[in-house]
Amino acid sequence: MAAWGERLAGVRGVLLDISGVLYDGGEGGGAPIVGSVEALARLKRSQLKVRFCTNESQKSRGDLVGMLRRLGFDISEGEVTAPAPATCLILKERGLRPHLLIHDGVRSEFDQIDTSNPNCVVIADAGEGFSYQNMNKAFQVLMELENPVLFSLGKGRYYKETSGLMLDVGPYTKALEYACGIEAEVVGKPSPEFFKSALREMRVEAHQAIMIGDDIVGDVSGAQRCGMRALQVRTGKFRPSDEHHPEVKADGYVDNLAEAVDLLLQHADK
Repeated sequence: MAAWGERLAGVRGVLLDISGVLYDGGEGGGAPIVGSVEALARLKRSQLKVRFCTNESQKSRGDLVGMLRRLGFDISEGEVTAPAPATCLILKERGLRPHLLIHDGVRSEFDQIDTSNPNCVVIADAGEGFSYQNMNKAFQVLMELENPVLFSLGKGRYYKETSGLMLDVGPYTKALEYACGIEAEVVGKPSPEFFKSALREMRVEAHQAIMIGDDIVGDVSGAQRCGMRALQVRTGKFRPSDEHHPEVKADGYVDNLAEAVDLLLQHADK
């Protein structure tokens, strides 16, 4: 693997995942990953542009930012690219009325969306809301449509909380895809359009940007497919086997966000 100076040269913008990079969720809001609060502060004091790119779908952007600020992070709502607001734009543009299989914590993002007589389904990380009854209702809505449309807010397999690994929305999306014989439209990572929207908001070209995340597929592969570089942190959902993934190789592996920031401040934008 090339030296860090070569791998990070020319980076002008940094996209950061949130869960598993900044903090691990859990009871009471979770806990910051060691060194991440100061690492973010150092990064934001630099000349590098910073934006947060998350698949968080249990909280509204406002609630997510409020929680992160209480944990000590310097972050504002306008710096966050998240799937719920992006989904609302798509629904409005296409005149779609969703049946919502989502967590109550993100429901406020859809307050301005017409949900009467649904002609599509939106599925997000509903947590305890993934009951048989709720899954079956979403299945019934889709099966009654001539051209069923399913939106999935991200498609992650699992994520890490302070109490351990938790199932993400992906397995439930897969169940509906299989049952209905359809393929979901993913709004969120690893969708190329989601990464491109974050780059546009940051006003940085793909070759000038780097993604830092804990997910070898959603973060690393998704970013690289858009022409970005990507670092994987050994925190959050990281598994040692990720470094030997048969198809995806990060541009570098670091112990945590603090190490990533050390390297970026030393080598980026050179």
